[in-house]
Amino acid sequence: MWDYVKLALLALVAVVAVYAANFAHDLAYQVNAIEVAVAAAIAFIYSLRQVGEPRVHPQDEYMDGVVRAGVIATTFWGVVGFLVGVVIAFQLAFPALNISHIGGLSLEGILNFGRLRPLHTSAVIFAFGGNALIMSAFYIVQRTCATRLWGGNLGWFVFWGWQLMIVLAASSYVLGGSEGKEYAETAWHIDLWIVVVWVAFLLVFMGTLFKRKEPHIYVANWFILSMIITIAMLHIVNNLAIPVSLLGSASVQVTGGVQDAMVQWWYGHNAVGFFLTAGFLGMMYYFVPKQAERPIFSYKLSIIHFWALIFLYIWAGPHHLHYTALPEWASTLGMVFSVMLWMPSWGGMINGLMTLSGAWDKLRTDPIIRMMVISLGFYGMSTFEGPMMSIKAVNSLSHYTDWTIGHVHSGALGWNGMITFGALYFLTPRLWNRSGLYSLRLVNWHFWLATIGIVLYASSMWVTGIMEGLMWREVDANGFLVNAFADTVAAKFPMYVVRGLGGAMYLTGALIMTYNLIMTVRGQPARSALNANNVVPAE
Repeated sequence: MWDYVKLALLALVAVVAVYAANFAHDLAYQVNAIEVAVAAAIAFIYSLRQVGEPRVHPQDEYMDGVVRAGVIATTFWGVVGFLVGVVIAFQLAFPALNISHIGGLSLEGILNFGRLRPLHTSAVIFAFGGNALIMSAFYIVQRTCATRLWGGNLGWFVFWGWQLMIVLAASSYVLGGSEGKEYAETAWHIDLWIVVVWVAFLLVFMGTLFKRKEPHIYVANWFILSMIITIAMLHIVNNLAIPVSLLGSASVQVTGGVQDAMVQWWYGHNAVGFFLTAGFLGMMYYFVPKQAERPIFSYKLSIIHFWALIFLYIWAGPHHLHYTALPEWASTLGMVFSVMLWMPSWGGMINGLMTLSGAWDKLRTDPIIRMMVISLGFYGMSTFEGPMMSIKAVNSLSHYTDWTIGHVHSGALGWNGMITFGALYFLTPRLWNRSGLYSLRLVNWHFWLATIGIVLYASSMWVTGIMEGLMWREVDANGFLVNAFADTVAAKFPMYVVRGLGGAMYLTGALIMTYNLIMTVRGQPARSALNANNVVPAE
């Protein structure tokens, strides 16, 4: 019965999407409708072939197929996101790379910085980072609960639903279908789809926890669950909008003015705090002890760290709005909580690093643990730099400058990127039942290219950001500004080139990793059949 209901729903979605594409008010919405129609048609054909086939979900096996798909998607979207990042970095250094025409064909701004920048941001955060979180959550919750994912094929719906969201958002960005909000730029119809997929993600994760065979809930699951719940709340509140038309991507925000700014940065900073921090700390609390083959240094510290982090982080957003129309008390509140946030953040870093107590020699012989340790180092540095930059006296120099860009990327590339690379190297041989990685030497190359690339990127942005802030505040004896904005742009050119080269090195490392993972799977025989992972006591 359910098979026919599902077929009817897919057919209905395809028909409605075709109708929407035919009468769409703008190109971005039209392309999105066509993409939905194609996705629904593919799902319909696949489901039609499955009608009548017996559904066997062996409960004595982990559901690793969706995790393997997550490894592939994370790797692919990482390379795409890093590539677009390198392109826009060099576009800032060399504006001629903003190509508007190819021959006599007008590109309508598709390859301009203004369109590619949100594409890069969302590709790295939500495509690369989002897939990393979903695959890690599905792997970790099964192993620590000693049970198969709940919901049958609902996990596959989460995976493919997330990929559809990525494609819809990417095509919408380059065609101009954006809300124009930092880190929350997807059009209203994509926002609704994100809610559907994210709620399914929550159901799969919670269902698995409820049916666990291990009575204890390991702390990694605490961090992941807090990420899923908080991001749902943030996304819904920040994206409250009224569509101008059901056949167009334009919408009107429910909030406006300084209230909208406050909601935006409540969302923006907590997307960093929960999507890019709490979720990835869940990865750290599982993969670092597993790779080091040591128990977590202090389980008590992990619990204290968890509760302090999630309580303090939610208040820190107003520090993005110093010296604006936001009331002084609100921005001061954000600053105070940001400074306090330094302590629980370093609690997580210390807990991860001290897990290697008695096993520091592994840093010489294991490049994967070295990658995880450097990620913790960047996490510690970023979570010190962030509270420092929230202090009003420092913020008056740093805000609106490239110093902020350097801070964000030292955290994103160093913390999120490196821990994800370590997780990918950890998971691939195990998920495909290989004896080990194809080449540890290539992991070493990746480590050094990525590390040097991050240092070049972040340090060049620190230099240009502080220089920029000092040039903006320089006045002559009469109190007039010495430098025009164009002067600061010209002065930043050498550092922009260095930033582009650092990004190119980081991208090269990711390409080496991609080759290494492919050869791990294709260049070595399997030790046993795939899915031969019978449920065992929690790992």
